[in-house]
Parts: sequence; structure tokens; C-alpha cells
Amino acid sequence: MAEHDPSYKLLFAHRRMVADLIRGFVREDWVSGLDFDTLERVSEIHISQDLREREDDIIWRLRLTDDRPGKENARWLYVYLLLEFQSTVDAFMAVRLLTYVGLLYEDLRKAGDIPACGPLPPVLPIVLYNGHSTWSAATSLAQLVDPDLPEQLRNWQPCIRYLLLDEQRFGDSELAGLRNVAAALFRLENSRQPEDIERVLTSLVDWLQTPEQDGLRRAFVVWLKRVLLPARVPNADMDTELPNIIELQEMQTMLAERVKTWAEEWKQQGLEQGLEQGLEQGLEQGIGRGVPLGEAKLLRRQLTRRFGPLPHWVQQRLEHATEAELESWADRVLESRSLDEIFARST
Repeated sequence: MAEHDPSYKLLFAHRRMVADLIRGFVREDWVSGLDFDTLERVSEIHISQDLREREDDIIWRLRLTDDRPGKENARWLYVYLLLEFQSTVDAFMAVRLLTYVGLLYEDLRKAGDIPACGPLPPVLPIVLYNGHSTWSAATSLAQLVDPDLPEQLRNWQPCIRYLLLDEQRFGDSELAGLRNVAAALFRLENSRQPEDIERVLTSLVDWLQTPEQDGLRRAFVVWLKRVLLPARVPNADMDTELPNIIELQEMQTMLAERVKTWAEEWKQQGLEQGLEQGLEQGLEQGIGRGVPLGEAKLLRRQLTRRFGPLPHWVQQRLEHATEAELESWADRVLESRSLDEIFARST
């Protein structure tokens, strides 16, 4: 998966996707005061000369109503959405967001969107993460500052927090009950079986029927063809398998016919090649350790095609594996999202 695939940004360029993300996953009382009819994309923000070409951040704004006595007004709330789709956790994410939000304020000031005497509009920083390892970085800048500072000095340190949405932490049972397109995206990314994908697509087709949702339907198709399906079926050429498909309904129909076949072909191909190579090498090298070396070689090749160059610890596991371990790991190649998932459960 590309670190910041443009199809992710295409999905979150749609109001419905951002509105559902906020409604479904910002679980705080003040959200009830948001006017989603005012939700609008902020025009390309400059975010300084050095960061002008960033591909992973999206900024929206909408009106926040304050009904407290003497405070009856509506102000803009800026939603700074950072798409953090990478394989490693950024320990200094809070520092990055401190910089980005500061630059956002500076741009808004230069554009005249902030009055000369303020106040500054509120900003909600959201980090949307779909990496394989669980997010472990601090979500507050205060957690990164030296804890042994004198209390008075700590009062002078900058503060910022961000809302982390780690997709893999949401269970399907929790997400399935939401009529929410952002939740549907999370379910698709966490899917393990073809049936999981088909169920979610059935819901999306139902929810996105109206003409004003044409763009979002097609954005899901692009994302499915570019990101999800290549990760699930590495040997399939999506441009050949799914030619000229631009509608979600067409994608659903084609997947119902093809996804199971892809999975079966991939698994069968692995079994046949493993048996053939194992027999050949077994005849050449004798009984040895009693492990079909061809199966280890095939599994190594499959893992490399799926995840790239294998780390040393994986090579060691493969070299010293039993036949039962190889079979167990091979069964997980199709449905696991990381090397840790494949090997961690083999105890």
C-alpha cells in the first residue's frame, strides 16, 4: 500500500465521509452543536513554503453553535484531518500537529479570516491511522515534554492534543451497527474474508443511492481497485479483472462473482507449487529435517510479494519451522494484514 495513496484523500474530499467521521467517532457532547449543513472544504491551504505539497492532510470547517446564556453565536470550527497511513508509528506526531495547526492559524490570519484582535477559531486535529502495528505514540504534547521540569516552568510549555482514530481498534460488531460511511471504510480495511467485503458493499450501495452521492460512490470504487483488492489478492490485475467499472453497484456484482475465485486460485496455486517444489527438493536432499523445503521457499516468496523484503526474524522463523507451522502460516497469508499477525499467533 502506498504510504499516502491519493484515493484515500479522494474519499475524504466528500462531505458525507467527513460528516460521518465526525458524527460517528468524535464522541463528545459539543458535537450536537455542529451545523453539518455548513460543512465545507477549506481551499488549498499554503501551510508554509516547505510543506505546501503535503498529500496527507485535509482541512474542513463547519459552524459550531454556542447556546450558553450570553454566548449565543456560531463560530467556525476547523477540522484538521491528517491521514497517517504508514507502516511505522510517528512518536512525534503531537509535535507535527503543533506545527501544522500553528501554520493554519498563520494562513488564516494572512487571509483575513481571523480578526485583528482575535479570537482564534477552534481546531479539532484528527489523526486517522490504518497501520499494521497498534498506535503507541503520545496523543498529547505534554506527554513528550520532560516530566521533571519545575511546575512553574511546565506552565510555559506549549500544549496540543489530537484525536487518534486507530482503525484496527474498532471491532466489526461495534462498526456494523452504524449507518456510517466512515465506519464502512474501517470495516473494509479490517475485512478478512470475501464475505466481509460483500456485506459492507451491500450497505454502501444502499446508503449512497442518491445522485448527489455519485462522486463518493466512485471514490470508493477507485479506492477498492487501487488499495484494498490489490492487498487482498496480490496476483490479480485489477485493471484486467475489473475493466471499466466506475459504479459501486457494478463493483459489488463483479466481486460477488470473482472474489472467492481469486482467493481459491491463490490458495490452490500455493498448495500445488508447495507440493511440487517440496517433492523435488526432498528427492534431491533426502529426508533432512522432515520439513518440505519447497513449502518454506514458496511461503517466503508469497510473503515477500505481499509485504516486501522480509526482516531477519522472519527468515529465521522460516528456516527453523516445522511442517505444521508452515501450513499454519500459509493459511494466514490471505487474511492477515502484517507479518506480526501471521507469526505472532503460531505458538
